[in-house]
Amino acid sequence: MNQQIKKDAVKDYMVRATAAEGSVRAFAVTSVQMTEQARLYHHMSPVISAALGRLLAAGAMMGAMMKGSEDLLTLQIMSDGPAKGLVVTADASGHVKGYPKVADVDLPANAMGKLDVGTAVGGGILRVIRDMGLKEPYIGTTQLQTGEIAEDLTYYFASSEQTPSSVGLGVLVDTDCSIRQAGGFILQLMPQAGDEVIAQLEKNISGLRPVTDMLEQGLTPENLLEELLKGLHVEIIDRMPVAFACGCSKERVQRALAGISQKDLQSMVDDGEPIEIKCQFCNTAYSFDVEELKNMLK
Repeated sequence: MNQQIKKDAVKDYMVRATAAEGSVRAFAVTSVQMTEQARLYHHMSPVISAALGRLLAAGAMMGAMMKGSEDLLTLQIMSDGPAKGLVVTADASGHVKGYPKVADVDLPANAMGKLDVGTAVGGGILRVIRDMGLKEPYIGTTQLQTGEIAEDLTYYFASSEQTPSSVGLGVLVDTDCSIRQAGGFILQLMPQAGDEVIAQLEKNISGLRPVTDMLEQGLTPENLLEELLKGLHVEIIDRMPVAFACGCSKERVQRALAGISQKDLQSMVDDGEPIEIKCQFCNTAYSFDVEELKNMLK
């Protein structure tokens, strides 16, 4: 049975807004429960909780940039650090899920005494896949810049989508390894943004405290946007709940299993033993006995 979050926390949610008469669009999210659920599912070490938690928050906000109810965003990090990589998928309705390639990486703190996400992730590539129901999905790929996730996404937006952006992400892990704070923001300049708007944003961002510091002091996503967009007229578009949501089921796994070659299925039947398949995203285990495997062959 899947573990559930035990702490009584405020529900995760995201705020979408515009500022400066639509010349800036902004997203901010609090994602404590989402990240804690991922930690419980995957038994993650603190540094991996921080890495995947950052990417989950980013996925929630980037998913909300899509318009179709069936659109799907996938963020893939493939790297040479001990974490090896991370995968997150999200839709436009705040449903997010993800998993680390290696969940139990243990590293000393970095020079600033923080969890060393950059070293855990290492170098490699970031791939953003947007499946919008077209013949082929949109795929953008960039080199990782720092492995710290936020800087890598900022670079991705600028180089792959030609959208000047600022991304801030943070995860604070408590002494018992549970998630104390998690969340972030994405700011993006629209083509009509003037020099005064850009100058004000640069001033706001330059004096900004770390995301986890602001969350720890009780700032909500709305408060984050007030700090980021100070001096610009902010208009909240909507608020949306976000959550770790995996839609796996035995029926779905069975359909995938039935799609493998008859030779491989026959080999499983010949072994005469039940098989167990785990969902990568939530670690739920699904068992299939020999009779079920025989039925798939038919």
